[in-house]
Amino acid sequence: MPKTAPLRPSGPAVDRPPATLAGLLREWLPGQRWFAGKDRPVADLDVLSTTELFPGCLHLLVHASHTGVPAPGGTPPPGDCYQLLLGVREHVSPRLARAFVGRVEEGPLAGLAVYDALQDPRSAELLLERLRHPGTAGPLRFEADPSMPVPGGLAPRLLDAEQSNSSLVYGDRFILKVFRRIQPGVNPDLELPGALAAQGCTRVPAPVAWFRTAQPWAATLGVLQPFLPDASDGWALALRALAVGDQFTTEAHELGQATADVHLALAAAFPSESATGNEHTAAAMTERLEAAAHSVAALRPSVPGLRAAFGALVGRDAGPPAQRIHGDLHLGQVLRAGRDWFVIDFEGEPSKPLAERRSAQSPVRDIAGMLRSFDYAARQRRPWRPEWARRCREAYCAGYAARAGWDPRTKHALLRAYETDRAVYEVLYEARHRPDWLPVPMAAIERLAVRGG
Repeated sequence: MPKTAPLRPSGPAVDRPPATLAGLLREWLPGQRWFAGKDRPVADLDVLSTTELFPGCLHLLVHASHTGVPAPGGTPPPGDCYQLLLGVREHVSPRLARAFVGRVEEGPLAGLAVYDALQDPRSAELLLERLRHPGTAGPLRFEADPSMPVPGGLAPRLLDAEQSNSSLVYGDRFILKVFRRIQPGVNPDLELPGALAAQGCTRVPAPVAWFRTAQPWAATLGVLQPFLPDASDGWALALRALAVGDQFTTEAHELGQATADVHLALAAAFPSESATGNEHTAAAMTERLEAAAHSVAALRPSVPGLRAAFGALVGRDAGPPAQRIHGDLHLGQVLRAGRDWFVIDFEGEPSKPLAERRSAQSPVRDIAGMLRSFDYAARQRRPWRPEWARRCREAYCAGYAARAGWDPRTKHALLRAYETDRAVYEVLYEARHRPDWLPVPMAAIERLAVRGG
């Protein structure tokens, strides 16, 4: 048995970790792909909750506060809460070298090595056992759907393609998404698939088990769902089609139908809101545009034309009623197994407040996100294939219309505004994280800034 120091679950009061552990985490966190504050140094670290999940594994919720340039308006950069599962041993084996965080020099963990437990197969197996046998561990609660039992002994593997979260696949039968950035409330990636399953919608893998916390506030921590081992994501399929010269229009049409199926089921599961005027929507989009232009100079020449795209909404048809939607729909959020499309990752944009992600919104937002994704795919190969993107967009909208009973293409001003809003978000994202990709959304910005674009 590795040398560990049992820790009782912490209460609601904030604890300060030993200085050396805090220092190790401050250095380690910014190097993780799911860490949201890479451009803002970690100024301080507070432990909000500590639980010994099982011997040799600690569950932590930590709050990282940042230093950096104040945001527009003088607001200091906010901090974020992260979920960590830390393994604790005397020695870390070579196979866990990539998971190594550091060695603690003081406190109850003095002399012990700390590492990311999700990269340890044994810890991953024990985490699944917690989910298979519902119960509590301090403030943590493990729950499961009794109608969908999970067998034991499934070999775990950590996916390396995740960005905002971490995912473990068990025996190619189930996938556990462990949320890294934690906000108070029910995560939509548990709430929406559960509601869709209750509606009989088969486009989304249903939650099988999940875990939550009650401290320092109620929040969702992870969700286990069936895994589709033979599925390919829409992004990979689109790029493959482009590489061999396929049109991808049949797949796009069927994807439009799948999107409409999910929207219809969500509208049945949650109350919709009657469509009202577009003034508030236009104002919010304009505000996001001006904030993005403050950060990205390349966007500023296009601001007048983009502002006009938002202004064109005022007094126009407000479109379909606001309802619960996916919130971050693109080709990377859909899977195709055989001839069927499945929609995944209902968390929405993790950078947005949870209340906003759980609010009713226009389904046109999801549609615009997918249309922008076709454009992204078409620009991955040279020369650019604008006709490929145009035909996919048309096929997708036609498929959506065939199921939903209304055609997104008839809401031109609304669709253009939501596409513009999405492109503005993309510019800000690429400027911060992938500057080499900035020309992709900027090309859309230049098109959309022209009236009727």
